[in-house]
Amino acid sequence: MSVEMRGFLKLTVRAVSCIPRRLYSGGRPPAPLGGRILTNPDEIFQHNMWDHVQWTEEETEKARQKAEDNSKEKIPVEEQSKYDTEAHKYWDRFYEMHQRKFFKNRTWLYIEFPELFPPDAAGMCSPEQGPGSEVDSCSESGIREKQQPCGSSTLTSDMDTFPGQHAAFRILEVGCGAGNSVFPIISTIGGSKVFLYCCDFSSRAIELIQEHPDYDPAVCHAFVRDICDTTSPFPFPPESLDIILVVFVLSAIHPARRAQDVVKGLAGLLKPGGIMLFRDYGRYDLSQLRFKKGQCLSENFYTRQDGTCVYFFTKDEVHHLFSNAGLEEIQNLEDRRLQVNRGKKVVMHRVWMQSKYRKPYLIPASV
Repeated sequence: MSVEMRGFLKLTVRAVSCIPRRLYSGGRPPAPLGGRILTNPDEIFQHNMWDHVQWTEEETEKARQKAEDNSKEKIPVEEQSKYDTEAHKYWDRFYEMHQRKFFKNRTWLYIEFPELFPPDAAGMCSPEQGPGSEVDSCSESGIREKQQPCGSSTLTSDMDTFPGQHAAFRILEVGCGAGNSVFPIISTIGGSKVFLYCCDFSSRAIELIQEHPDYDPAVCHAFVRDICDTTSPFPFPPESLDIILVVFVLSAIHPARRAQDVVKGLAGLLKPGGIMLFRDYGRYDLSQLRFKKGQCLSENFYTRQDGTCVYFFTKDEVHHLFSNAGLEEIQNLEDRRLQVNRGKKVVMHRVWMQSKYRKPYLIPASV
C-alpha cells in the first residue's frame, strides 16, 4: 500500500472513530446507513463498501474544483430544451435497451426504510370491510390512536371505487422504473392489508413491470404518470397514502420543471402522519465528478450520454424542498461511503442523500 493511500486511510479512520455505533450480530448492519466502519487501514480491501466516511477539507475542495471544472463548458441553450421535453423518449429507449437488467433489486429498502412495512401491517387494526368501505392505516398506532380513531377515513374524493380502496396501508413509489423497488416490496406484502401503487413516465418501464411474472394486480397497481404534470389526477384520492417512496427520481427532473411543485403535489397525497421517503444523489458523488466537459446543463445538473439527466443535491436543498411543502423532518442525512474495488485496489467516494419527512397530524377538535 502506498504512503499516500495509508495517509488518506489514517485521516478517514480518525474522522469516523468517534461515530457512535450499535453492536449487532449477523450479516446485516443496523439502520440508518449501515454500521460497517473502517477503523483499521490494513482492512480497507476486506469489504466492497465502508460506511460513514468523513472527508477531509482537502478532499472536499478537490471535489468542488473537479465539479466546477466539468461545469464550465455547458450544452448550448438552444439544445437544452430537448432533454426536458423529450425526457420520456430517452427513458423509454433506456428501458427498451436494458430491460430489467441495468439496476439491481433494492433489497436494502427495509433496512433503511422500515416504515415501508410496519410490524403490525399483516393484522392492522381494521374492522370488517364491506363493499365500498375505507380503512385508515394504524401504523405507529400509539400516536395515531390519539390523533384519529382507528378505521376512520381521510378520503375526501368523490371516487366511488379505486384500486386498493380496501387496503389498510397504502404505498406509492414514484419513478418506479422497471420495478427494482416494486418487486422486493411485493414479495413482502403478500397476504397483508398493504397495497402498492407505482408510476413512471416511461410507458416502456410500466410495461416491463406489468409483464413481470411476480406482478400481482391484487396488491399492486402500476400506471404511467409524469409527476411534473401536477394537473392530472392520480388513480386514488388525495390524502389516501401512508408512504410515498421517492428514490433516485427527483434528480432526473430538470430544475426548471419546479421540483418544489412536484414535492408539494405529492405531499397532498399523504394522510396526516404519512411519510415521504427520499434517497438520491448527493453533491460531489463519484458519478458527478466523472462527467466530462460539455455534459453540463446547469449548475450541478448534467446529461448522460444516453440523454437521461441527473442533479446532485445538498442536505440543505433537500430540507428546503420538503419543509417548504409543509412536511416535518424526521431524518435528513448525508450518506458518505467508501466504495472499494478490491481487484484493482482502488477506493472511490460515494455520496447519497437519505431523508424522511412526515405530513403533520390533524389537530384533534376540542371536546
